[in-house]
Amino acid sequence: MDLKDISPDQIVYWQWGPVNLNATIVFTWGVMLLMVIGAWFITRRLSTDIHFSRWQNLLEIIVKGMQNEIREVSNQAAAQYLPLVGTLFLFIAVSNLLSIVPFYVAPTASLSTTAGLAICVFVAVPVYGIIKRGIGGYFKQYIQPTLFMLPFNIMGELSRTLALAVRLFGNVMSTMKIGAILLAIAPFFFPVLMNALGLLTGMIQAYIFAILAMVYIASATQAQKEHETKTEKKGTEKKGVNNG
Repeated sequence: MDLKDISPDQIVYWQWGPVNLNATIVFTWGVMLLMVIGAWFITRRLSTDIHFSRWQNLLEIIVKGMQNEIREVSNQAAAQYLPLVGTLFLFIAVSNLLSIVPFYVAPTASLSTTAGLAICVFVAVPVYGIIKRGIGGYFKQYIQPTLFMLPFNIMGELSRTLALAVRLFGNVMSTMKIGAILLAIAPFFFPVLMNALGLLTGMIQAYIFAILAMVYIASATQAQKEHETKTEKKGTEKKGVNNG
């Protein structure tokens, strides 16, 4: 099998010495540019009236849906997590949906792209955890229930980051390769079927990646939420005793 059939990293459009411009870079920037232009186009005439454009309606449905999912997973306000989790979902979804475009190669079929997305989650987890629980409160979880759990907890953080990257890469890449094989076998029947399957798989993978990212972030901030709930409960009980 040619290396070009394995990863878009190997499809090089331009090279100058050690610097090269491969398909992963080109299509990643293409997706980002498309998302920026699309966001500007949809939000340039936002309206609060009862009559608004279909694009605004679609945008509100997507944003509302993501907010509901984040709220259900984290049991917290969605606004603070929406920029990160929503961007991850939309980037992966758009990258995968564009696979129906001829000559397009999804950047999510490259391990370098999925690893970059997983690293974003890896960095975001402690950032949100420290914001919510403080430095001491967050890092204390690594030595619970005993100090001997420290290396295992660290390995757990690294392994789930690797799993995020490999899961997305493997599913997107395998879907593309299976589609190419079936296209070679029956070029008049399988393209439509595989395109539909690819769109469905792409959306599912975007959803799974975003949900897992939110689960990891929620696990880093949930202890603070539980502490606040217990504090509020104690305050309510104390107030009730005093009133009694």
